[in-house]
Amino acid sequence: MIDLPAGWLEKIQNIDWAEIKEKVQDYGPALKVLRETWSRETLAEISQGKLFVPDEVLNEAIERRLAADPGQQLKKLTLKSYKNGRLEIRGETEKERLTLKGKIKEFVHRGDESYVVYHVTSKSWPGHGLNSWLFSLVSLSMVERMVGDIQISEALPLEIKHNDVRIDCSQVLANSKFGQTEYQGQRLLNMLEIKGATPKEGGIEFETDLHVSDKVKEGLRAVLQGRDKDRDASVR
Repeated sequence: MIDLPAGWLEKIQNIDWAEIKEKVQDYGPALKVLRETWSRETLAEISQGKLFVPDEVLNEAIERRLAADPGQQLKKLTLKSYKNGRLEIRGETEKERLTLKGKIKEFVHRGDESYVVYHVTSKSWPGHGLNSWLFSLVSLSMVERMVGDIQISEALPLEIKHNDVRIDCSQVLANSKFGQTEYQGQRLLNMLEIKGATPKEGGIEFETDLHVSDKVKEGLRAVLQGRDKDRDASVR
């Protein structure tokens, strides 16, 4: 259940949706990307500064990525979040079961800067070259709910200092459809800021901000209202 700000519903009901849709009808590429990426609920949560993504959603995204690359050694990878802030990463190859325990030290997307820092507190993880690809899968699956599917052909840049693993997502996000698309003169990627991520029971809560004017927010809501109407019609 999403707690909306006081007066939000009344404000939305008073918007002239037809007028807004007429103004944004020339933004075809942006509208397509937005409709593929966000729902009204996702936009509302991002606007309010907190987006909760369940573990099962993250794990489904990871499973899709693994299935798309059957040649690599990792056969299974799952995340499990705990209320004390711990994030456990479990993997399987044909011969081994692997476990990392730790926490998300930083999760940042701001303009052209995008990175994740995972602090490892314990591990059962033989050094067989899976680390870069593994953390690429984890990081991109976390951000997928906010920027849509991202295609990669190689592992993301990785830096390890002591027990901190830093994954740089900047270039792959900039090259994504979301990163290449503008709406009303502003890159979609620049509209969104991610300030942090905290594992909780059953999922990860992202601290977010949406850097757009109220007018643009109204336009986004109009676009996504049309998306959800189309989805509901297809279900019928």
